[in-house]
Amino acid sequence: MTTKATATFEIDKWDEHPTHESDDGRKMTRATVTKRYQGELIGVGTMDYVMAYAPDGTASYVGLERVEGEIGGRTGTFVFQDVGGFRDGVAESEFRILDGSGTGGLQGIRGTARVDAVHADTQTMHLDYELDG
Repeated sequence: MTTKATATFEIDKWDEHPTHESDDGRKMTRATVTKRYQGELIGVGTMDYVMAYAPDGTASYVGLERVEGEIGGRTGTFVFQDVGGFRDGVAESEFRILDGSGTGGLQGIRGTARVDAVHADTQTMHLDYELDG
């Protein structure tokens, strides 16, 4: 049975470095991001992103995030895959919990999440997940 949950997160650290840059504003970067979750997901996530920026300031990105925390009364870890883009001041992200990534009480977790992040200190994530047992 799918459970719906809402969590907020704040970014504690954003460390981004260019890997390729061109004179017209195109660039690729790598970033390591640390997040702190509250709400129905409580914990800490560490994300590694690869991003491609266009001259107009839009961007596309992919990332993997290891989350250590508690959801649904269970604790453990799992990995999110994030695919998204940044346009018109909004970062739209689609997350998927990678099959087989759950450990501890979160072994067998599966699901998806969505974030539409605007420039603010706190962001909201909407999750749909299932736990075995």
